[in-house]
Amino acid sequence: MSEEKIDISNAKYFINRHISMMGFNLRILEQAMNEEYPLLERFQFLMVFNSNMDEFFEIRLAGLRRQISFSRETVNIDGVRPQEVLHTLSEQCKAAIEKQYHILNDILVPALNSNNVCFLNHQHWNKDIANWAEDYFRHQVMPIISPIGLDPAHPFPRLVNKSLNFIVSLEGKDAFGRDSGMAIVPAPRSLPRLIRLPDELGKKGDNFVLLSSLIHAHIDDLFNGMTTTGCYQFRITRDADLDLNAAEVEDIARALRGELHSRRFGSAVRLEVDKHCPDELVNFLLEQYNLTEDELYRVDGPVNLGRMMQLKDMLDRPELLFPPFTPSIPKPLRSSAASIFDLIQKEDILLQYPFQSFTPIIDLLRQAAKDPDVLSIKMTLYRTGASSEIVDALLESARAGKEVTVVIELRARFDEEENLQLATYLQEAGAVVTYGVVGYKTHAKALLIVRREGNKLRRYVHLGTGNYHSGNARIYTDYSLLTADPDLCSDVHKIFQQLTGMGKTERIKKLFCAPFTLKKNLLRLIEEEAEAARQGNKAHIIIKVNAITESKIIMALYEASNVGVKIDLIVRGMCCLRPGIPGVSENIRVRSIVGRFLEHSRVYYFHNATPHAFCASADAMERNLLHRVEICFPILNARLQARVRSDLQTYLMDNCQSWELQPDGNYQLNCPQKDEEQHTAQTDLLEKLAIRNT
Repeated sequence: MSEEKIDISNAKYFINRHISMMGFNLRILEQAMNEEYPLLERFQFLMVFNSNMDEFFEIRLAGLRRQISFSRETVNIDGVRPQEVLHTLSEQCKAAIEKQYHILNDILVPALNSNNVCFLNHQHWNKDIANWAEDYFRHQVMPIISPIGLDPAHPFPRLVNKSLNFIVSLEGKDAFGRDSGMAIVPAPRSLPRLIRLPDELGKKGDNFVLLSSLIHAHIDDLFNGMTTTGCYQFRITRDADLDLNAAEVEDIARALRGELHSRRFGSAVRLEVDKHCPDELVNFLLEQYNLTEDELYRVDGPVNLGRMMQLKDMLDRPELLFPPFTPSIPKPLRSSAASIFDLIQKEDILLQYPFQSFTPIIDLLRQAAKDPDVLSIKMTLYRTGASSEIVDALLESARAGKEVTVVIELRARFDEEENLQLATYLQEAGAVVTYGVVGYKTHAKALLIVRREGNKLRRYVHLGTGNYHSGNARIYTDYSLLTADPDLCSDVHKIFQQLTGMGKTERIKKLFCAPFTLKKNLLRLIEEEAEAARQGNKAHIIIKVNAITESKIIMALYEASNVGVKIDLIVRGMCCLRPGIPGVSENIRVRSIVGRFLEHSRVYYFHNATPHAFCASADAMERNLLHRVEICFPILNARLQARVRSDLQTYLMDNCQSWELQPDGNYQLNCPQKDEEQHTAQTDLLEKLAIRNT
């Protein structure tokens, strides 16, 4: 009698996406505890965790609360109801934020002190520092600060998302006879939160005071003739997701400008307050924001901790940082005499950031701007920045009379305002700017250059897994392909035609494009690997992405695992798949790499496919495969395919910065066994590709 077949769609075989994302944030937090890292880098990881948690509250927890409030609860394939998810996350968040301040106060701040980097609380100022602080407050802070007494004429103010504020309890009457007993003091957003003391005042090293300490020390000066009986920091986090129905607006840019202002004043989702704040004041704040104890976070330190991220740039302490390196230039591009177009025409070139330089992309656009034979440039921009060398080259090309068409995704979360400004710059220079397709984010990273060569036009293409942002290229890992392959160039041309014009989907030869062909081709390739296993052949799938949440992709991987396909998944963040379950996923291994660089490249490798390797702008998520414009491109050159496969193997060998996903949804840090050689993927790739500045 045959065994009963397991239902691989059962909810118990899936992990909730929000809980999985929280797990990634916790892995970031653990980096701040890693004594193998330089001290300032550990401090930086703590700040990154804080920033990630802000977004987690603004988007994910806010979205769950919205579902519950409006009775629109949807249960995903994991079967966990939003109310249960919210409760679990609330407990995890409270524990994580308590741990964050423990790491700050009990580990990192003392360690920084030992290295002569000090934060001086106002209670520990000597006379000279106190005099300097008083002068700074009177001349730099007091002229622009606006205390708000609470009374019928001054109701509770509408405070900006994530702004630093103080609630103050008062005794006495003011000049008008008012005695409400309470005031709110918003800290000026234009002032730095971290202020360096003059060298002659502090002890040896680098000494800082926080703006919050300055305000707290001089709070009496803001309420002349009254007595302040308490002053406590607080910060409100708001729902920051934009409610923009693109199908119902005529001008996306204009509508988005209106929505950006409302983001600063969305519904409150979290209250952070100084742990010493009395209950009556805390309850008053909770009432103002319609929050409960579940959304209250009493913190032991600065409530706006993320603003301390500037510390790293305020110090000249290389011994407290990772060793510097210089991204290398691939050998074919090192010749300064040759035209970059001739080099790309000769062979495909694959760049890998941050180990290799982003400069060739800038050089390509600069040459295109100056080359009289270049007629047209088309480009997608998602997160670039309004001020960058990429933008400068596009502006130069447009002003030179070339046909420049730029597809800007205005809805790149938290970069919307910058992208609106970028669109304005380009339009003023004469470029044609479009905003993609209504209802579909343009997340593809593509550049197409058309050049006249003799009597014919030739196309050159750049495709990438990451954004056209030189800063990100120093801290994100991404692949970047330069090619003149006629089929790939033709495919990219057709995609731009779809983005900027209208018409039916054209047949694309070599690229996979979401929302049309990417998902079905990934499912096809997984099935072909499964069929190879059924035939008794070697079968292996390696996927490296930021997230895997799409249910049909996951179930296809389960099916492939069940017929003997070896599956290695390198998933930085969310993973809804449970590995290692007998009869479901016993041949699947999932790991997350968390290290110096943010793992961002998306690679799909299939042992039996031709070609074997594909790189993409898309993760294996519903939104990427169904609701975005994405490009997945093949690595056609056999040598470059082998290189990608070798890189993936480097990640699979990592036993120092890799975390293994367990069947129960928890992650376990991989550690080298006794006498086992240590492997750290990012370090190994630095040694292999970059130039160390030693």
